[in-house]
Amino acid sequence: MSTYYKPEDLKKFGNITEFDKELGDKFFDYYGEVFKEGALTTREKSLIALAVSHAVQCPYCIDAYTSDTIEKGCTEEQLMEAVHVAAAIRGGASLVHGVQMMEKTKKILM
Repeated sequence: MSTYYKPEDLKKFGNITEFDKELGDKFFDYYGEVFKEGALTTREKSLIALAVSHAVQCPYCIDAYTSDTIEKGCTEEQLMEAVHVAAAIRGGASLVHGVQMMEKTKKILM
């Protein structure tokens, strides 16, 4: 079965400058700056990126940052822990919106 996401397309990411070089270059300049060592290590930033990749459900990012975190010395346990952090935040975000639903329900039923 074919899939919309093709792993080989990840290698083509740099081509996004093809239709708009100026904006593409600005994005890659920004992206490069963001992932430089700073208050957070590049390893920490890679784990954050892996977690966010799961939260936004980007298979290209998941592939890229799984490889990147491993290359930076992260363990399988650390990768899975980062994914669980993303899942907890994503689940919590859904549940906290339940407060809005409960408030709306109370107004309707009163």
